[in-house]
Amino acid sequence: MDKQQQLPPTTAIIEDHALHATTDKWFEYVVRVHPHHTDYGGIVWHGAYVAWMEEARVECLRSLGINFADLVGVGCDLPVVEMSLRYHRSLRMGEVAMVKTRMMEMKGVRINWAYQIQNLDTNELCVSAFVTLVAMDRDKGKIMRRLPPAMRDALVKFSKQ
Repeated sequence: MDKQQQLPPTTAIIEDHALHATTDKWFEYVVRVHPHHTDYGGIVWHGAYVAWMEEARVECLRSLGINFADLVGVGCDLPVVEMSLRYHRSLRMGEVAMVKTRMMEMKGVRINWAYQIQNLDTNELCVSAFVTLVAMDRDKGKIMRRLPPAMRDALVKFSKQ
């Protein structure tokens, strides 16, 4: 029988000043606008952009060796605690977009991400956004004191690329 990995206690967040990472490297994720992404006029529904951002972030983490299912398996979740979006131009059914994401800053258990969604045909910026995640103990429903070591190490490594 496998022992479930134990998470550190969540009684307080410890500020780790040595763990401060940022990156200038963008992770790129291509999407095509399908009918279910749009309203009746063929314009992308605003929530589709948020879903694409989530997909891009999960794929970025996967590319770093962080499988989201593994995080859940050790009792860690990364809920969004803050989000800011600016809509610049609409995308339409059939168009192709590039969703770009990068980690802007990691301070303790807070991870700030930036996004740009561009129309690949016109190269126009359609959406810019910022999202803040925190590491949360799924079982206790509390913010963790520290990121799981494998995740922390992968994000620090990513920030140095």
